[in-house]
Amino acid sequence: MRAIPSLLKANVDILAPFLVELFNRSLSTGPVSTAFKEAYVTLRLKKADLDPADTKSYRPISNLSVLSKLLQRLVARQLLDYLIAENLIPDLQSAHRAFHSTETAVLKVMSDILKALDNGDIALVTLLDLSAAFDTVHHAILLKRLEISYGLNGHALCWFESYLTGRKQCVRCRNSRSLFTMILCAVPQGSVRGPILFLLYTADLLRLVDSHHLHPHLYVDVTQIYGFSDPSGAFQLQLRVLACVEEVSMWMRSNRLQLNPAITEVLAVLES
Repeated sequence: MRAIPSLLKANVDILAPFLVELFNRSLSTGPVSTAFKEAYVTLRLKKADLDPADTKSYRPISNLSVLSKLLQRLVARQLLDYLIAENLIPDLQSAHRAFHSTETAVLKVMSDILKALDNGDIALVTLLDLSAAFDTVHHAILLKRLEISYGLNGHALCWFESYLTGRKQCVRCRNSRSLFTMILCAVPQGSVRGPILFLLYTADLLRLVDSHHLHPHLYVDVTQIYGFSDPSGAFQLQLRVLACVEEVSMWMRSNRLQLNPAITEVLAVLES
Protein backbone atom coordinates (compact mmCIF):
# COMPACT_ATOMS: atom_id res chain seq x y z
CA MET A 1 0.00 0.00 0.00
CA ARG A 2 1.30 3.45 -0.89
CA ALA A 3 1.22 5.87 2.01
CA ILE A 4 -0.39 9.28 1.44
CA PRO A 5 1.82 12.14 2.71
CA SER A 6 -1.09 14.07 4.21
CA LEU A 7 -2.21 10.98 6.13
CA LEU A 8 1.30 10.49 7.52
CA LYS A 9 1.55 14.12 8.60
CA ALA A 10 -1.86 14.06 10.25
CA ASN A 11 -0.93 10.99 12.31
CA VAL A 12 2.80 11.59 12.80
CA ASP A 13 2.64 11.26 16.61
CA ILE A 14 1.13 7.78 16.33
CA LEU A 15 3.13 6.50 13.36
CA ALA A 16 6.58 7.93 14.15
CA PRO A 17 7.61 5.28 16.74
CA PHE A 18 6.66 2.45 14.38
CA LEU A 19 8.49 4.04 11.45
CA VAL A 20 11.61 4.58 13.58
CA GLU A 21 11.59 0.92 14.58
CA LEU A 22 11.02 -0.18 10.98
CA PHE A 23 13.84 1.96 9.62
CA ASN A 24 16.27 1.08 12.41
CA ARG A 25 15.75 -2.62 11.79
CA SER A 26 16.40 -2.17 8.07
CA LEU A 27 19.59 -0.18 8.72
CA SER A 28 20.93 -2.44 11.46
CA THR A 29 20.26 -5.80 9.80
CA GLY A 30 20.53 -4.99 6.09
CA PRO A 31 17.32 -5.99 4.26
CA VAL A 32 15.06 -3.50 2.48
CA SER A 33 11.36 -4.34 2.38
CA THR A 34 10.12 -5.66 -0.96
CA ALA A 35 7.29 -3.12 -0.85
CA PHE A 36 9.90 -0.34 -0.80
CA LYS A 37 11.44 -1.60 -4.06
CA GLU A 38 8.40 -1.37 -6.32
CA ALA A 39 8.18 1.65 -8.61
CA TYR A 40 5.65 3.09 -10.99
CA VAL A 41 7.49 4.57 -13.97
CA THR A 42 6.05 7.77 -15.40
CA LEU A 43 7.34 9.01 -18.75
CA ARG A 44 8.15 12.70 -19.13
CA LEU A 45 9.22 14.48 -22.32
CA LYS A 46 12.86 15.57 -22.05
CA LYS A 47 12.12 18.71 -24.06
CA ALA A 48 8.84 20.25 -25.21
CA ASP A 49 9.87 20.30 -28.88
CA LEU A 50 10.72 16.57 -29.07
CA ASP A 51 8.57 14.09 -30.98
CA PRO A 52 6.05 12.59 -28.51
CA ALA A 53 5.70 9.51 -30.75
CA ASP A 54 9.39 8.63 -30.30
CA THR A 55 10.13 6.65 -27.14
CA LYS A 56 13.63 8.17 -27.03
CA SER A 57 12.04 11.57 -26.37
CA TYR A 58 10.97 10.50 -22.86
CA ARG A 59 12.76 10.32 -19.53
CA PRO A 60 11.53 7.54 -17.19
CA ILE A 61 10.83 8.78 -13.66
CA SER A 62 10.49 6.14 -10.94
CA ASN A 63 7.72 6.97 -8.49
CA LEU A 64 8.45 5.20 -5.21
CA SER A 65 6.40 4.99 -2.04
CA VAL A 66 6.66 7.81 0.50
CA LEU A 67 8.06 5.45 3.15
CA SER A 68 10.69 4.22 0.72
CA LYS A 69 11.80 7.80 0.08
CA LEU A 70 11.92 8.53 3.80
CA LEU A 71 14.22 5.56 4.36
CA GLN A 72 16.38 6.54 1.40
CA ARG A 73 16.69 10.10 2.72
CA LEU A 74 17.99 8.78 6.04
CA VAL A 75 20.55 6.64 4.26
CA ALA A 76 21.50 9.50 1.93
CA ARG A 77 22.24 11.77 4.89
CA GLN A 78 24.39 9.15 6.62
CA LEU A 79 26.23 8.23 3.41
CA LEU A 80 27.01 11.85 2.49
CA ASP A 81 28.17 12.61 6.05
CA TYR A 82 30.55 9.63 5.83
CA LEU A 83 31.83 10.51 2.35
CA ILE A 84 32.42 14.14 3.31
CA ALA A 85 34.12 13.25 6.60
CA GLU A 86 36.47 10.84 4.81
CA ASN A 87 37.00 13.24 1.87
CA LEU A 88 35.77 10.64 -0.63
CA ILE A 89 33.61 12.85 -2.83
CA PRO A 90 35.59 14.30 -5.76
CA ASP A 91 35.65 18.11 -5.93
CA LEU A 92 35.28 18.09 -9.72
CA GLN A 93 31.91 16.37 -9.68
CA SER A 94 28.81 18.55 -9.55
CA ALA A 95 25.08 17.92 -9.08
CA HIS A 96 23.00 16.32 -6.35
CA ARG A 97 25.16 17.78 -3.56
CA ALA A 98 25.13 21.04 -1.65
CA PHE A 99 26.93 23.98 -3.30
CA HIS A 100 27.63 21.98 -6.48
CA SER A 101 25.29 22.86 -9.34
CA THR A 102 25.23 23.70 -13.05
CA GLU A 103 26.40 27.17 -12.09
CA THR A 104 29.49 25.97 -10.21
CA ALA A 105 30.33 23.53 -13.03
CA VAL A 106 30.13 26.26 -15.70
CA LEU A 107 32.07 28.75 -13.59
CA LYS A 108 34.89 26.26 -12.93
CA VAL A 109 35.34 25.27 -16.58
CA MET A 110 34.94 28.81 -17.95
CA SER A 111 37.34 30.22 -15.36
CA ASP A 112 40.02 27.67 -16.29
CA ILE A 113 39.58 28.36 -20.02
CA LEU A 114 39.64 32.16 -19.69
CA LYS A 115 42.73 32.01 -17.49
CA ALA A 116 44.51 29.89 -20.12
CA LEU A 117 43.48 32.27 -22.92
CA ASP A 118 44.75 35.25 -20.93
CA ASN A 119 48.13 33.50 -20.82
CA GLY A 120 48.14 33.20 -24.61
CA ASP A 121 47.26 29.49 -24.73
CA ILE A 122 44.56 27.73 -26.74
CA ALA A 123 41.93 25.41 -25.29
CA LEU A 124 40.28 22.22 -26.54
CA VAL A 125 37.05 21.13 -24.86
CA THR A 126 35.20 17.82 -25.30
CA LEU A 127 31.70 17.22 -23.94
CA LEU A 128 30.70 13.56 -23.68
CA ASP A 129 27.10 12.56 -23.01
CA LEU A 130 25.77 9.17 -21.96
CA SER A 131 22.69 7.39 -23.30
CA ALA A 132 20.22 6.21 -20.62
CA ALA A 133 22.98 6.54 -18.05
CA PHE A 134 20.98 5.67 -14.92
CA ASP A 135 19.36 2.71 -16.66
CA THR A 136 22.62 0.89 -17.44
CA VAL A 137 24.38 0.95 -14.07
CA HIS A 138 25.59 -2.59 -13.33
CA HIS A 139 24.70 -3.63 -9.78
CA ALA A 140 27.66 -5.96 -9.18
CA ILE A 141 30.15 -3.35 -10.40
CA LEU A 142 28.53 -0.65 -8.27
CA LEU A 143 28.56 -2.80 -5.13
CA LYS A 144 32.21 -3.74 -5.66
CA ARG A 145 33.05 -0.06 -6.14
CA LEU A 146 31.22 0.88 -2.93
CA GLU A 147 33.24 -1.74 -1.09
CA ILE A 148 36.71 -1.13 -2.56
CA SER A 149 36.70 2.57 -3.42
CA TYR A 150 34.49 3.85 -0.60
CA GLY A 151 35.07 1.38 2.21
CA LEU A 152 31.49 0.21 2.74
CA ASN A 153 31.18 -3.22 4.35
CA GLY A 154 29.10 -5.22 6.82
CA HIS A 155 25.48 -4.19 7.28
CA ALA A 156 25.98 -1.02 5.23
CA LEU A 157 27.05 -2.92 2.14
CA CYS A 158 24.33 -5.53 2.71
CA TRP A 159 21.75 -2.74 2.85
CA PHE A 160 22.82 -1.38 -0.53
CA GLU A 161 22.87 -4.87 -2.03
CA SER A 162 19.32 -5.43 -0.81
CA TYR A 163 18.29 -1.96 -2.03
CA LEU A 164 19.60 -2.62 -5.55
CA THR A 165 18.48 -6.23 -6.05
CA GLY A 166 14.95 -7.54 -6.36
CA ARG A 167 13.55 -4.23 -7.59
CA LYS A 168 10.40 -4.20 -9.73
CA GLN A 169 8.75 -1.58 -11.86
CA CYS A 170 5.81 -1.06 -14.17
CA VAL A 171 4.96 1.75 -16.56
CA ARG A 172 1.88 3.80 -15.79
CA CYS A 173 0.11 5.99 -18.35
CA ARG A 174 -3.11 7.73 -17.34
CA ASN A 175 -5.40 4.95 -16.04
CA SER A 176 -3.44 2.07 -17.58
CA ARG A 177 -0.31 0.30 -16.42
CA SER A 178 1.89 -2.58 -17.51
CA LEU A 179 2.73 -5.69 -15.52
CA PHE A 180 5.53 -5.45 -12.98
CA THR A 181 8.91 -6.60 -14.28
CA MET A 182 12.19 -7.31 -12.49
CA ILE A 183 15.00 -4.74 -12.85
CA LEU A 184 18.37 -6.39 -13.50
CA CYS A 185 20.43 -3.18 -13.63
CA ALA A 186 20.07 0.60 -13.14
CA VAL A 187 19.58 2.97 -10.27
CA PRO A 188 16.09 4.51 -10.27
CA GLN A 189 15.63 8.07 -11.53
CA GLY A 190 13.35 9.94 -9.16
CA SER A 191 14.79 8.22 -6.09
CA VAL A 192 16.81 9.95 -3.37
CA ARG A 193 19.68 7.48 -3.57
CA GLY A 194 19.93 6.93 -7.33
CA PRO A 195 21.77 10.12 -8.38
CA ILE A 196 24.36 9.88 -5.60
CA LEU A 197 25.08 6.24 -6.41
CA PHE A 198 25.55 7.20 -10.06
CA LEU A 199 28.09 9.87 -9.08
CA LEU A 200 30.06 7.29 -7.09
CA TYR A 201 29.81 4.83 -9.98
CA THR A 202 31.49 7.25 -12.42
CA ALA A 203 34.00 8.97 -10.11
CA ASP A 204 36.93 6.93 -11.46
CA LEU A 205 36.65 8.87 -14.71
CA LEU A 206 38.26 11.85 -12.99
CA ARG A 207 41.46 9.95 -12.30
CA LEU A 208 41.48 8.51 -15.82
CA VAL A 209 41.28 11.96 -17.42
CA ASP A 210 43.88 13.34 -15.02
CA SER A 211 46.30 10.58 -16.08
CA HIS A 212 46.33 12.16 -19.56
CA HIS A 213 47.31 15.53 -18.02
CA LEU A 214 43.93 16.97 -18.95
CA HIS A 215 41.22 18.61 -16.85
CA PRO A 216 37.95 16.77 -16.11
CA HIS A 217 34.63 17.93 -14.74
CA LEU A 218 31.57 15.73 -14.33
CA TYR A 219 27.98 16.86 -14.17
CA VAL A 220 25.60 13.91 -13.75
CA ASP A 221 25.91 12.01 -17.08
CA VAL A 222 27.99 14.66 -18.90
CA THR A 223 31.78 14.35 -18.85
CA GLN A 224 33.76 17.48 -19.71
CA ILE A 225 37.39 17.04 -20.76
CA TYR A 226 39.54 20.03 -21.59
CA GLY A 227 43.19 20.93 -21.95
CA PHE A 228 45.47 23.81 -22.85
CA SER A 229 48.69 24.42 -24.75
CA ASP A 230 50.55 27.18 -26.53
CA PRO A 231 49.57 27.53 -30.21
CA SER A 232 52.62 25.57 -31.39
CA GLY A 233 51.47 22.53 -29.41
CA ALA A 234 47.93 22.42 -30.81
CA PHE A 235 48.44 19.17 -32.71
CA GLN A 236 49.89 17.36 -29.68
CA LEU A 237 47.01 18.63 -27.53
CA GLN A 238 44.57 17.24 -30.08
CA LEU A 239 46.26 13.84 -30.01
CA ARG A 240 46.22 13.80 -26.21
CA VAL A 241 42.52 14.64 -26.07
CA LEU A 242 41.68 11.99 -28.69
CA ALA A 243 43.65 9.34 -26.77
CA CYS A 244 41.86 10.33 -23.57
CA VAL A 245 38.42 10.20 -25.19
CA GLU A 246 39.19 6.75 -26.60
CA GLU A 247 40.23 5.45 -23.18
CA VAL A 248 37.18 7.03 -21.55
CA SER A 249 35.01 5.33 -24.16
CA MET A 250 36.64 1.97 -23.36
CA TRP A 251 36.15 2.55 -19.63
CA MET A 252 32.47 3.30 -20.18
CA ARG A 253 31.95 0.18 -22.29
CA SER A 254 33.65 -1.98 -19.64
CA ASN A 255 31.33 -0.46 -17.02
CA ARG A 256 28.19 -1.03 -19.14
CA LEU A 257 27.77 2.67 -19.98
CA GLN A 258 27.17 3.94 -23.51
CA LEU A 259 28.26 7.23 -25.07
CA ASN A 260 25.70 9.20 -27.02
CA PRO A 261 27.56 10.35 -30.18
CA ALA A 262 24.65 12.56 -31.27
CA ILE A 263 25.21 14.92 -28.33
CA THR A 264 28.98 14.59 -27.93
CA GLU A 265 30.74 17.84 -28.92
CA VAL A 266 34.31 19.08 -29.41
CA LEU A 267 35.08 22.80 -29.11
CA ALA A 268 38.32 24.62 -29.91
CA VAL A 269 38.82 27.99 -28.20
CA LEU A 270 41.60 30.01 -29.84
CA GLU A 271 41.27 33.47 -28.31
CA SER A 272 39.31 35.38 -25.70
